[in-house]
Amino acid sequence: MKLSLEALQVIDAIDRKGSFAGAADELHRVPSAITYSVQQLEEGLDVLLFDRTGHRAKLTEAGRELLKEGRHLLRAAADLECRVQQVFKGWESELRIAVDTIVGFEKLFGLATEFYGQNAGTRLKFLQEVLGGTWDALASGRADLAIGASGDAPSGGGYTARPFGHVEMVFVAAPFHPICREPEPLSEATIQQHRAVSIADSSRLLPPRTVGLLSGQEVLTVPHLEAKVTAHVAGLGVGFLPKWVAEREQYAGRLRILKVQEPRRPAEIVIAWRPDHTGKALKWFVKRLDDPLVAASLLT
Repeated sequence: MKLSLEALQVIDAIDRKGSFAGAADELHRVPSAITYSVQQLEEGLDVLLFDRTGHRAKLTEAGRELLKEGRHLLRAAADLECRVQQVFKGWESELRIAVDTIVGFEKLFGLATEFYGQNAGTRLKFLQEVLGGTWDALASGRADLAIGASGDAPSGGGYTARPFGHVEMVFVAAPFHPICREPEPLSEATIQQHRAVSIADSSRLLPPRTVGLLSGQEVLTVPHLEAKVTAHVAGLGVGFLPKWVAEREQYAGRLRILKVQEPRRPAEIVIAWRPDHTGKALKWFVKRLDDPLVAASLLT
């Protein structure tokens, strides 16, 4: 192999220090060893990497290209070294977190920022799921931790689950929607006459579920919560939203919260994971999510 990380480190040090002698000092090597490394690399690549006509070591165009791409490799190698060391200490190389759409997804970024402060080297991967899709992600191995899962866990899974909180659901419609002219509280017969907006269950292996739809009601199905909100604002249908979302939209004048005769019970949600997953990153998130203040910030 003509290229090595050691050779790239030499080229990088020469460029930053401006001389072969400066690179030798930084790398704790004799100048002749630095010169030899560069000569070996130039001969192997059959290119001239440095213009040696001046007092300062100056990269040729080929040398600049090699160093530009080589620094990416040096950073990647340093990151890999850090991750390997952290994995040895019990931190996962990656933690995949499935988040139900009724949880404030963007609010998790504050928790992610706090986690990165641990310098664990663990890569975070967030998945947004709907209804049974959160359990599905855990059951299929797509996720290591589920936040906001509702309903019963898949059979035979052997999951560990802890209560996370309740999400209050309220009925909404655009202010100009015809249903807003109906007397409140709205009956199911009245609601059934209007198109509902529903989010599709994101399950891949488990049977999909639906919530809050009436028999015979026309339905517009969308892929995620924000699409559902947008469809309601556009007047394309009515339906239930998490209260924290509905209040935000009502405050902006885009939606109205309407009283109904048959309100939906608050959604009871949990965090869940496999008990055989014992990495430090998972334990860190479980501990933080056990904090009632953290849970409240994600659900309100």
